Amino acid sequence: MTPERRKELADFALQMRTDCIRMTNHGQSGHIGSMLSMTELVAFLYNGVLNVSPDDPRSDARDRFLLSKGHAGAAVYAALCRKGFFPEDWLMTYYRDNGKLMGHISHHVPGVEFSTGSLGHGLPVAAGMALAAKKNAKPHRVFCLMSDGDMNEGSTWEAIVFAAQQKLDRLVGIIDYNRIQALGFSKDIADLEPLSEKLAAFGWASVTIDGHSFEEIEAAFEKLPLEQGKPSMIIAKTVKARGVPWLENTVKSHYGYIPDDRVEEAIAGCRALRDTYVKGA
Repeated sequence: MTPERRKELADFALQMRTDCIRMTNHGQSGHIGSMLSMTELVAFLYNGVLNVSPDDPRSDARDRFLLSKGHAGAAVYAALCRKGFFPEDWLMTYYRDNGKLMGHISHHVPGVEFSTGSLGHGLPVAAGMALAAKKNAKPHRVFCLMSDGDMNEGSTWEAIVFAAQQKLDRLVGIIDYNRIQALGFSKDIADLEPLSEKLAAFGWASVTIDGHSFEEIEAAFEKLPLEQGKPSMIIAKTVKARGVPWLENTVKSHYGYIPDDRVEEAIAGCRALRDTYVKGA
């Protein structure tokens, strides 16, 4: 990856983090930790992977991207805004009465494919979309970004079985594997390990990466499909609330937002993280 490309991605990720911090603070809403753990993944998707355009958001040729962890929708809203899907002044209406942006991601927002909230819905719908595309010989791909909590849902594993049976190799699952759920650490609630082995047993190809490394993210997406005839899963190990040092890897960041007196400090932490990316650290 060139230094120019790394800087482009780092700058976009910083803008996303800044937007999410300000949006959730203004709306006094939660899930800032869940947004910041997936920032690099979403930034990369919207800057070099997804075939989508603000000029024709419903184009039949578009790739489909579903955010199954809908409680972290502000991060996708931020990306969509900065790619020109809707005006910047919508951002500060997030989670507000009569606002344009709902607290859980909504298909009423330009560029959003599917509304989610309750976990376990994203991958089943994505698998259905991928099957429809296969049966109709459509070339687009279907991506679904999930959480640890999604992976505890029976409907997710039903979709995993179904997608492998149907050989949906244009379906790509991405797990934001920050290993923390709403009320605790995943290992103490419903341990997913050994995750890659479980996915292999269910007929999926998978790769495990650092979900904050643009180089590793790029390498994983360049390999897709990971194996012909099999759906692909990218297991992205991440840190909850990445970029805000005092919240990183904490359960409390799940439902929290940054209070007024610490907003600028939080943004400064995210700016410092951006600088490490630019330096190639």
